[in-house]
Amino acid sequence: MPQYKLDYLDLLEAESIHIMREVAGQFDRPALLFSGGKDSITLVQLALKAFKPGKIPFPLVHIDTGHNFPEALEYRDRVAAQTGAKLIVRKVEDTIRARGLKEPIGKFASRNALQSYTLLDTIEEFGFDACIGGARRDEEKARAKERIFSVRDEFGQWDPKKQRPELWNLYNGMIAKGENVRVFPISNWVELDVWNYIKREGIELPSIYFTHEREVIVHQEHLVALSPFIRLDEDDVILKKNVRYRTVGDMTCTAAVESTASSIDDIIAEINKTNISERGETRIDDQVSEAAMEDRKKNGYF
Repeated sequence: MPQYKLDYLDLLEAESIHIMREVAGQFDRPALLFSGGKDSITLVQLALKAFKPGKIPFPLVHIDTGHNFPEALEYRDRVAAQTGAKLIVRKVEDTIRARGLKEPIGKFASRNALQSYTLLDTIEEFGFDACIGGARRDEEKARAKERIFSVRDEFGQWDPKKQRPELWNLYNGMIAKGENVRVFPISNWVELDVWNYIKREGIELPSIYFTHEREVIVHQEHLVALSPFIRLDEDDVILKKNVRYRTVGDMTCTAAVESTASSIDDIIAEINKTNISERGETRIDDQVSEAAMEDRKKNGYF
């Protein structure tokens, strides 16, 4: 009888599907955080496989800063329509008005830090007890401190010293009233795994992941796209470059990379040649301090 040998993508997929099903089995009101970026796109594909032939049994939730790339928003809406999943969008701008928060100022006035308030308000509004996110351990060093089931207290805060053991792929979803769990099904994946999986599955992506011409300025060796959300200085020089995005965040804090990659094979070849993480190369907000990500996570960031 012929034997089928699992490759490494099969093993990663199986683990992630197991985690998705654990979430559905252990929690009453889970949600999947969906931005239209490649990692959350991978989560949607995994969820579709985990619950096939049924629909995804939890909503897609997007915390919209108002500074998103239009291509990502269009893709987000299209995926929700194609999958039949419920899409919940909550806007940081509404939170700023409702809570009287101070709008960030400066050249790159990012609302990223304010996302936490909107996310926590959304969790409370819908009573979500688990939020599935696309974090990977190779993204940023604070990510590597988290478990796959990452418990947050009643204030939405994360304590890296209070992580639960997860031996033998056993996940403890027991929480007290008011607590919440952030779940990371692709925590054991790296960027290259995501791209190889996207290639294998034939997953469609937003166009900004592939090379295109865009007007940019150079800021601390980063190529930042022109947008209504950044403030140009007199000495800024506007250039036209062929670029693509390794990660899709806000237009105020996500830099492009020069690239001629027009296919997934081209992207995979580029990643194989670099020794810089995607966040290290393209996320301006992570350059604020060495603990920038960890500080945001402790305050409720996903």
